[in-house]
Amino acid sequence: MIHRAIADTGLTVSPLGLGTVKLGRNEGVKYPQGFSIPDDRQALQLINLAADLGINLIDTAPAYGTSEERLGTLLAGQRERWVICTKVGEEFIRGASHFDFSPEHTRFSVERSLKRLKTDVLDLVLVHSDGNDLDIVQRYGTLEVLNELKQKGLIRATGISSKTVEGAIAALQQSDCAMVTYNLNEQQEGEVIDYAQAHNKGILIKKALASGHLCQTGEDPARQSMEFVFARPGVCSAIIGTINEAHLRSNQQTVQELLGS
Repeated sequence: MIHRAIADTGLTVSPLGLGTVKLGRNEGVKYPQGFSIPDDRQALQLINLAADLGINLIDTAPAYGTSEERLGTLLAGQRERWVICTKVGEEFIRGASHFDFSPEHTRFSVERSLKRLKTDVLDLVLVHSDGNDLDIVQRYGTLEVLNELKQKGLIRATGISSKTVEGAIAALQQSDCAMVTYNLNEQQEGEVIDYAQAHNKGILIKKALASGHLCQTGEDPARQSMEFVFARPGVCSAIIGTINEAHLRSNQQTVQELLGS
């Protein structure tokens, strides 16, 4: 698969990325069905399959339970083949999310992620928004801290996992990438994708399948969703949070058919 550039950072990502919330957390999630967290053997098998399929982007976050710590062990010996995206701002503690966008916590979170992931540099760090995107960008200085750490060589690219059009565009004005919700049901952040395309910024798509809900109906909802997402110029990669190997293979095959090699 042809990889797509994240702004001018030197990072290039596969059209499909592997989301790993299900490797570390199965409570307080919005999937239509419950699931068991895979053991190390199953998780490594999934990661190796993703690599074999040509996927190079892996997405995690401190709010994803034990995902970061597990990836630090599971990716041993293959760190260089992955573009790792993690986040700052949201913590998931005792079954509930808590948010801290302060400069102090941002630095702490990045240093902790480096240790958990057993790496010297984080490829992409996004602000994990609580929905008040514009307030985060204008009040807390979170992106300024991330850009400072980028200058120090601890981060390769910065951005936001957004929830509003205005906040995402404001963040892109001082960062490299936005992760936006965009699917057949939720299309309002298409405006952010257009802005990114016009200003050489990266776009990652979350909830391309509406957290699995679009897969419940329709003749081939996954294919329809991928057609819809990748018809929008400016999309770099869609993050698919699956632990089902058959689903991963099918989604990758669909994207390959749509985009070619």
